[in-house]
Amino acid sequence: MRPLTNTYVFVCAFTFTLWNNIQPTVENEFIANYSGRLLTNVPKNIPLRIQVLDLSHNRISGISISEFIYLSDLQVLNLSHNLIMVLDFSVFVFNENLEYLDLSHNNILKVCCLTLACLRHLDLSYNKFTALPICQEFENMFRLEYLGLSAMMIRRSDFRYIKHLQLHTVFLTLGNFSLYEPQSLTALNTKRLHTDFAANQNFSFSLLYDGMSTSENLKIVNLIYTLSYKYFPSPPLMLLKKIKTTALILDTVDVQWPIILQIFLLIWYSPVEHLTVRNLTFQGLLGELTKYEFLPLLSSLEQLISLDGSMKALTLEHVRIKIYYFNQEVLYRQFSEMNIASLTIYDAYMPHMLCPNRTSSFQYLNFSHNALTDELFQNCGTLIDLKLLILQWNKFESLLKVSFMTSRMKSLKYLDMSNNLLRHDGADVQCQWAASLTELDLSSNQLTDAVFECLPVNIKKLDLQNNQISSVPKGLADLKSLEELNLASNRLADLPGCSGFTSLQFLNIEMNSILTPSTDFFQSCPRVKELQAGHNPFKCSCELQDFIRVERQSGGKLFGWPSAYVCEYPEGLRGTELKDFHLSELACNTTLLLVTALLLTLVLVAVVSFLCIYLDVPWYVRMTWQWTQTKRRAWHNHPKEQEMVLQFHAFISYSEHDALWVKNKLIPNLEKGEGCIQLCKHERNFVPGKSIVENIINCIEKSYKSIFVLSPNFVQSEWCHYELYFAHHKLFSENSNSLILILLEPIPPYVIPARYHKLKALMAKRTYLEWPKERSKHALFWANLRAAININLPTAIEANKEQSDVTYT
Repeated sequence: MRPLTNTYVFVCAFTFTLWNNIQPTVENEFIANYSGRLLTNVPKNIPLRIQVLDLSHNRISGISISEFIYLSDLQVLNLSHNLIMVLDFSVFVFNENLEYLDLSHNNILKVCCLTLACLRHLDLSYNKFTALPICQEFENMFRLEYLGLSAMMIRRSDFRYIKHLQLHTVFLTLGNFSLYEPQSLTALNTKRLHTDFAANQNFSFSLLYDGMSTSENLKIVNLIYTLSYKYFPSPPLMLLKKIKTTALILDTVDVQWPIILQIFLLIWYSPVEHLTVRNLTFQGLLGELTKYEFLPLLSSLEQLISLDGSMKALTLEHVRIKIYYFNQEVLYRQFSEMNIASLTIYDAYMPHMLCPNRTSSFQYLNFSHNALTDELFQNCGTLIDLKLLILQWNKFESLLKVSFMTSRMKSLKYLDMSNNLLRHDGADVQCQWAASLTELDLSSNQLTDAVFECLPVNIKKLDLQNNQISSVPKGLADLKSLEELNLASNRLADLPGCSGFTSLQFLNIEMNSILTPSTDFFQSCPRVKELQAGHNPFKCSCELQDFIRVERQSGGKLFGWPSAYVCEYPEGLRGTELKDFHLSELACNTTLLLVTALLLTLVLVAVVSFLCIYLDVPWYVRMTWQWTQTKRRAWHNHPKEQEMVLQFHAFISYSEHDALWVKNKLIPNLEKGEGCIQLCKHERNFVPGKSIVENIINCIEKSYKSIFVLSPNFVQSEWCHYELYFAHHKLFSENSNSLILILLEPIPPYVIPARYHKLKALMAKRTYLEWPKERSKHALFWANLRAAININLPTAIEANKEQSDVTYT
């Protein structure tokens, strides 16, 4: 098995601090995490090939050799945050590959030492050692790079066994500290020294002085001194020649003003180049100082102002001043006149800063989280080397005055004015920005559309996120150098054009009010490489379909596609990703829709026209109209006669070509002989003066049956068709069985015109009498026909009586 590389080991080791509430499982055959399982002992089922083992944040009170003897490949072991009281290094005698061992945050009081030759990282900090747990066996741990220790006292002899080791980092936690012998730390040979002093004790300044003489990078936590500055031990005169520190971090500093001033003087004269002070608190009353004590302090301030030291960068974070009767202008003047390249004063409630009296060396200024106003650096011409200025989270209100502030900063390239109260409502006076300014952050202010009247002409990167901009006015801004524009979290309803931003490459317009982005954006902005338009309330419609099509053609220019692009409207499509939204071309193309509708209408009209012609619909409409008109006239002329009395047994309909058979055969056989049958015949019974149609209707209604003599001649007769139509109408309107069909001659189906579809239906569904060619069957034919129409018609007297009964009723 190939062992893990050193780089991988330490990556795994340092990621332990990021593991929180992870399931206590073996993550793979080389890494096992048992953190936070409330274990009281080391598990016995640890895989033998394990290389990284995390047992932190448990309740393990002791460890033994039997628990680790078989873990010969173990390289990283984290036992921090447990309850171990005694540490015997012989426990790890069989773990020859062990390189990282963390036993911090335990209750260890005693150590039994053994040389672990491969160990590179050993952390025994935050334990309960009285003296530093450095054994003679440590002198052979030549690979050791990181050493964490804890103690209540430090003597000169404590580091004698490791003074020859080339350590990278030494971390000391000094809780309940009682003794420090000066010059003790100077025995260490380390690049980084980190000391965490007890927060409830007065700091031993000898630690600071010796620490600065020991390592290049020094960090001290809890530099607290509650005694009077009169008891403060001044630094030795020879200290400046011994100082090695170039980067110093002081975290949680709470001392009186004269003390911090002396510390700053020491640092200023020293080789320290980068000083960071966090959580700084000034104490004391300047009124307590006598005249002879205050004047030297004032003189020291002037020395700081005039001195050219090694300092390059000063950072003050979270500053609290508890000094009364304090003229802050003295402090502001000191800061403004410092001959350094970088100055950060963060979260200090600072209301003002003075303009340097002479040409300043400042290249970087960060005054974030303060109370600065528009009066800062007005008419200040001494910051000509300033390149970066960060003023976020202050109380600036006028964008115009901010532009005037920068107008004389000839080297300024970056300005951060985010999270202020900036406004610009338009003014007759034009904004005057530094010509060198290329990056401007105006996010999280109160700017509107008018901001585009007041922007640096040479700006390349502009952040206007989280303002009140509703549109980008055309013609106002001519920013030909602008490459990046952030308009996220505003009130824009559409994508802006690039008429004023010809060099634009990156645009962020997320979280606005865009429903349907315009599709011509990429045409008007050909240089844009990336567009962030997600998280808008998109309305999934035909217009958006065009935008989706443009995305497919853009070649991946939409950042966050597809997860950030989701339908908001309509309600039914909310949450649908735009890539899954589709509408047909017909639904979105109005011209195509109209053409399609027109074509369908024309086709429908053509089909209806064809069917009307094929089925002779106009003829049926005309006949229905004539029937209706005839009935209406009959009602108006003879309303009392509407209850028709049957006068005939049958109405005969036939073709003139078949008249000979009707006159010679049909009529004689039905009207003569016993049981005389009265037939209605048009030559005999049509009333002169009435229309033919009206006569046909009246005859059909006065007849019990309607006899149709069918033949090829019948289907060619127009009047026969009329008579058949009206008889069929009576059949359905009166729900009667009044039709009798006589097939005089066979009719081939192809002979029947299309408009005779009713005749086809009748012949298919109803029984008809076929005229036999054999004479012997004629008698049966006439008997069947007589039986079909045999009925006793009412006499005239009976008819009149029925009429009278109806009238009285």
